[in-house]
Amino acid sequence: MLKSRKAAALLIALAATPVAAQTPDAPADGTPAAIQPLGLGRPAMAEEIAAWDLDVSPDGTGLPEGSGDVMTGEEVYIEQCAACHGDFAEGLDNWPSLAGGEGTLDRADPEKTIGSYWPYLSTVWDYVHHSMPFGNAQVLTADETYAITAYLLYSNSIVEYDFVLSKDNFAEVQMPNAEGFIEDDRPQSEYPIFSAEPCMEGCKDKVEITMHASVLDVTPGGEDAVE
Repeated sequence: MLKSRKAAALLIALAATPVAAQTPDAPADGTPAAIQPLGLGRPAMAEEIAAWDLDVSPDGTGLPEGSGDVMTGEEVYIEQCAACHGDFAEGLDNWPSLAGGEGTLDRADPEKTIGSYWPYLSTVWDYVHHSMPFGNAQVLTADETYAITAYLLYSNSIVEYDFVLSKDNFAEVQMPNAEGFIEDDRPQSEYPIFSAEPCMEGCKDKVEITMHASVLDVTPGGEDAVE
């Protein structure tokens, strides 16, 4: 208990001490010490950034060289993916289905599959290549990923069985729900309203009572209830 009280007292003392006073090297020009460089780390090298920059953009930027056809993709899919997602991408048990769901997005329980919901093919390729198969991620080659992606397109009736997917024709594939999304305009349309100074008095010229709580049935009834 004694050690806890001492630690608490030390934390309180530090919290009450100005930041500049805690930092012996604080500049004399009055610049807050909190925004001064801490002298830790170093700039990342180009090769280090490249090792992390692995994403694929909707226009195909970031894709490696390679190709894969539907038939090969079916074989690799059966071996690597079917145990969870089913032989025909229909999903097994609680694992998600990857095909089907057309026309369900306006229902109370929509089926969000690659064919019915995903707007960009790049999301499919990138996720398969970097995160699948579950528990053994990143074992697929670029060609195998192209092939599996081609098979998933075929399973969703987007391409024919003789289709070959490659870096060259990747951007030509149009997903069924590509136009089903809108830009998030909340920073322009809503944030300024909610971040404005709130009105505290004189906000309206006239205030009217339009409903009583008893009418809304949110208070107990009785002889004295307001009708």
